[in-house]
Amino acid sequence: MSSLPAWVDPDLYPFESRFLDTAPGRMHYVDEGTGHPVVFVHGGPTWSFLWRGAIRALRDRFRCIAPDLLGFGLSEQPPGFSYHPREQARCLATLLAHLDVRDATLVVHDWGGPIGLAFALEHPERVRDLVLFNTWLWSVRGTPRGELTGRLFASRLWAWLERRHSLSTRFFLPGVMGDRRRLAPDVHRHYLEPFRDPRSREPNVVLWREILGASDWLGSLWERRGRFASKRALVVWGLADRAFTRADLARWREVLPHARVETLPRAGHFVQEEEPEAVARLLAGFLDGAAGGQGASPG
Repeated sequence: MSSLPAWVDPDLYPFESRFLDTAPGRMHYVDEGTGHPVVFVHGGPTWSFLWRGAIRALRDRFRCIAPDLLGFGLSEQPPGFSYHPREQARCLATLLAHLDVRDATLVVHDWGGPIGLAFALEHPERVRDLVLFNTWLWSVRGTPRGELTGRLFASRLWAWLERRHSLSTRFFLPGVMGDRRRLAPDVHRHYLEPFRDPRSREPNVVLWREILGASDWLGSLWERRGRFASKRALVVWGLADRAFTRADLARWREVLPHARVETLPRAGHFVQEEEPEAVARLLAGFLDGAAGGQGASPG
C-alpha cells in the first residue's frame, strides 16, 4: 500500500493509493475490487474519503474507482491549474480512459454531478447507468436564488473569507447536514486537512465562483439531458439539504422519468456521512438489479 499522509487514518480509509500523471498534475484515485466498474465522483469540498463506506461495502463484488479531483484530497494542487469544473471533467475523462473503464455505473454528488455527467454525455458507450446524490446539471443564471447566491459566492469578500477561514470545510460541510452531530471530529478532520492554508483553499474558491461563472458550460450539458432519459438510474436525495431542494429533485424526476428515487427525510447534503448504511444498501440493491429501474419512494 502506498504511504499515506500522517493525517489519514488507515482504519477509516483502508485503500491503496494510486496515481496518474495527467497533463495539469498528479491525480490520486482508489481502484478496489474486481467486476463491474462503479465510478464515484465527489464534489466540493470533499474527496474520495466521502465514498469510503460505499467502497468498503461493495469492493468484494464490484470494481470501485474513486478519484480525487485535482486540488482535492490526495491529488496534487498544481500551480497554474484553473480548477474550473470543465477542466476537472477533462482530467476525469483522462483517468477513466487510462483505466479503460467501460459499461460503468457512474455515481455522482454535488459538483461531481456536472463533472461526472459530462463524461457520460461525451462517452455514453462507457456508462451503463447512473446514481445521483444531491446534485444538479443546469445553469442557475436568471433565477432569483441562483443569481443572489451565485453573486455572493463569486464576490471578492467570499473568496477572501474562504482563503482565510476555509468556510467550505469548517462551516458549510457541517452546516448543510441534517444533523451535524453525525460528523464525528476525526471524520471532519479528514476534510479539513487538505486545505491547511490559504493557497490550498483555491480549489474551493473556484468551485464557489463557478456556480454562476460556469453557467454557459452547465447550460451546454443541460441541453443534452435527453441522452439520459433511457438510462437506468437511481436518485438518492437527502431532503434536509439546505443547498439542493425538493425543486432540484423534481427536475431530476423529469429528466429521469424511469429512475428509482429514494428520499432520506433526515439527511442533508452529505448523505454519505449521515446515512452510510442506507447508502450502501441502496447502491448494492441497485447494482444487483434486485430493485429494478422503476418506482419511487414517496418524497
